Amino acid sequence: MRRPERLGEILRVLATDGAVDVGALAGRFEVSEATVRRDLQLLDEQHMLARTHGGAVANDVLYELPLRYKAARHHPEKIRIAHEAASRVDDGAIVGLTGGTTTTEVSRALVDRAGLTIVTNALNIAGELAIRSDLKLVVTGGTARPESYELVGPVAERALTEMHLHTAIVGVDGVTLAEGLTTHHEVEAHTNRVLLERARQVIVVADSSKLGLVAFARICPLRSVDELITDEAAAPATIAAIRDAGIAVTIV
Repeated sequence: MRRPERLGEILRVLATDGAVDVGALAGRFEVSEATVRRDLQLLDEQHMLARTHGGAVANDVLYELPLRYKAARHHPEKIRIAHEAASRVDDGAIVGLTGGTTTTEVSRALVDRAGLTIVTNALNIAGELAIRSDLKLVVTGGTARPESYELVGPVAERALTEMHLHTAIVGVDGVTLAEGLTTHHEVEAHTNRVLLERARQVIVVADSSKLGLVAFARICPLRSVDELITDEAAAPATIAAIRDAGIAVTIV
């Protein structure tokens, strides 16, 4: 297991159990205890946990994993989902992208398309696309969230209300039939809602681990979505219920 994957897994265990033990982590990851201690030290320096004798305990910030630790999780599935979403975009289209690891992969899948305009509130996506002279990049402005690298709040939302998008491709932290699309932060949820409301077509890109989860803040009801693209590990009953609600679902 690579270091980014270990760090993400450590944070997920902490979020669930509240504490971790060096010896147990070494056995879980099949690495030395010295390697685990270095991992814990790095996370401690980033204020993601608090070191203890023989392990670490959770800090209050652990309700949401930072984007840099999410990237390695379900990575092959995210790439497949991203390429499927990119296939929905016509040359010359105006595309809105929210932040997230899967939407980041969508942006990478779109770079060779002709004449696109990409509108995003995600700093990491903007940073990658800014050097691409063959597309037009529009960044919303706003207040930066370090956890998701997204620009959110009134400045971003005012900019978005002046735009018309052909397609919005949206990343989420949870998808359920009852609660719709959800994410961890209420201001981020509102900004993303404004973005998708400006689009003719809304596509949600979410790997199967997001289905059935409800995060803190609601982005929109599921009826606002035209298509969900997910992976083959999604529960058949969940997919059937979403399709019965009139939402197109593509499994890759």
